[in-house]
Amino acid sequence: MSNKPSIPKGTRDFLPTTLAKRQYIFKTISTVFKKFGFVGIETPTFENTETLMGKYGEEGDRLIFRILNSGDKVKKADITALENGELAKFANSVSEKALRYDLTVPFARFVVQHQNELTFPFKRFQIQPVWRADRPQKGRYREFYQCDVDVVGSDSLIYEIELIQIFDEVLSKLGLTDFSIKINNRKILTGIAEVCGETDKLVDITVAIDKLDKIGVDGVIAELENRNISPAAIEKIKPLFDLNGDNFELLNQMKTFLYGNPTGEKGIEELEFIFKQINALGLTKAKLEFQVTLARGLSYYTGAIFEVLVNNVKMGSICGGGRYDNLTELFGVSNMSGVGISFGADRIYDVMEMLELFPPAIQTATRILFINFGEIAQLYCLRLAKEYRDMGVSVEVYPENAKMKKQMKYANDKNIPIVVMLGDDEINKGEVTYKLMESGEQHTVSKSAFKALIQGQ
Repeated sequence: MSNKPSIPKGTRDFLPTTLAKRQYIFKTISTVFKKFGFVGIETPTFENTETLMGKYGEEGDRLIFRILNSGDKVKKADITALENGELAKFANSVSEKALRYDLTVPFARFVVQHQNELTFPFKRFQIQPVWRADRPQKGRYREFYQCDVDVVGSDSLIYEIELIQIFDEVLSKLGLTDFSIKINNRKILTGIAEVCGETDKLVDITVAIDKLDKIGVDGVIAELENRNISPAAIEKIKPLFDLNGDNFELLNQMKTFLYGNPTGEKGIEELEFIFKQINALGLTKAKLEFQVTLARGLSYYTGAIFEVLVNNVKMGSICGGGRYDNLTELFGVSNMSGVGISFGADRIYDVMEMLELFPPAIQTATRILFINFGEIAQLYCLRLAKEYRDMGVSVEVYPENAKMKKQMKYANDKNIPIVVMLGDDEINKGEVTYKLMESGEQHTVSKSAFKALIQGQ
């Protein structure tokens, strides 16, 4: 007896209703992207391993899905490295390619490779799947879609402002009403490390304090200790966990903390500009909040960093991003600042399901079902179906002269709103009898009147 078929953990099949909801999210997001002047691109599913490794920090590198070399290339495996316990070296010898971990690093490669064909500042959006060898759990998958917008070729803070507006508009259009855009600046985090005398431990400090919401103050302190941050530095960091006030009050407190540190003061100056501009422009639903412990684990951010949280749902961040001044330099091109954000479509989907935000209409693919009364009526219905399809209406003709109960059940199961019944009387008189499935109302009208009704909906 064969085993029951299954799919890998952390992946999913999408049934028609689910796919329709996902496409609704993608369409809403891409429509807003285009309004702000972004153009779409696509990059390959997998990249050369060397393109991805070393760009996401130690934790990120461990989550990259490698692709095993095939054919004769397998013979080049460095068995000696395996025997000596040099696992990274061995992995590199058997895997020259890997599934993309995100869309930002492949985008940086894309920009460098095609720089002579692009107009800068280059504003692109990209909606494609990515893969991470993470432990599957609620809201976290091994295969998932990202919806990214990035600008490269300018260090103007106007783009941070636009990206905040995009967060606000997209999520508001999707029906969210209570969500926060958390913002910080990596220059502030660098300043904190420098003030604490732990400049070389910047990554250790940021990785630890970024976990404040998950493990609490005591957990962060324990992690700082485990990462060999000095007791004196930890004492200096502790007050940051108790800051309070509005955005400008918090920034003023950080000015005191970072007084005399040029890097940190530059980060505060950039955030003050962003807050002032957003206050003048206004947001629809979002709350923009400064959070000094926001760090994000990706090592390539150099300026503003973002995360978006839905306040009335137990879920991690649904969006994130930031500025990365040096990313293209990793591929040989310097002085090309960039900033971008990513919408986690899968988490957004889960949140919208929990909050019941999907419009009922998007779950309906077919608008009209023609009941099949036999061969003569079937041909008549097929002709009408073609006429309506030419109008852009989604139409089905039931494939056989089955019992009415069976055909009606098909319409109900597929949420088809209108069922058309054309028997001999309707055909001879040029009329249409139709039933509105939701209300149960049934009417008989002329063909022209029914066509006008369909066109008007």
